[in-house]
Amino acid sequence: MTKVMNNIQDALSFVKSGHTILVGGFGLIGAPLSLIDGLTEKDVKDLTIVSNNLGESGKGLGILLDQNKIKKGIGSYFTSNRDVGDKYQKGEIELELLPQGTLAESLRAGGAGLGGYYTTTGVGTDLAIGKEEREIEGVKYILEKAIRADVALIRAHKADTLGNLVYYKTARNFNPLMATAAKKVIVEVDEIVEPGVLNPEEIVTPFLFVDVIVEATQILTKEGVVAK
Repeated sequence: MTKVMNNIQDALSFVKSGHTILVGGFGLIGAPLSLIDGLTEKDVKDLTIVSNNLGESGKGLGILLDQNKIKKGIGSYFTSNRDVGDKYQKGEIELELLPQGTLAESLRAGGAGLGGYYTTTGVGTDLAIGKEEREIEGVKYILEKAIRADVALIRAHKADTLGNLVYYKTARNFNPLMATAAKKVIVEVDEIVEPGVLNPEEIVTPFLFVDVIVEATQILTKEGVVAK
């Protein structure tokens, strides 16, 4: 059985207007740039994007932002793209700021089937407003809810046709966590190989979490985003 699709638009057929979408990446590193580019051509709107940041101005998720397809962003580092702040000030986008460790743990909790968890991060700050507070052994905690999504768009280095994934250095970032926390997981990779080629010790995301694999059509280089 193969999970490989040759057409990015076919792979993105699972994405619908109003969906919550997990998008891997730290800046543009490890971001599924080919899938994001495909999404810019798809007629969808009112998306909630969960990602560390919303791309850069005119790059990655920044293009979706310019197209007004993003209704809400949930992430940790929005200031890498000044357009996000401009749209927020104009009331054109909702934002939910989560500390980076909280974002990672919320994704992990979602993948583990938990409803949420208590953390001291954010206690006594504006980030705690509206969140349940609890004292445990004399220490104040706030409740953070787990994050789950309709679809995850992630980037890996290699995949076999079954869907086992290996990652390349820091491009791994949030991608493995996101692969566990969505109903449908679509992954773009540099290379697709036959089962048995990948070293089992290098596999980070097992095939059970992956629904669709496509080969990347764009890569990030020192010169910027270029066609593969």
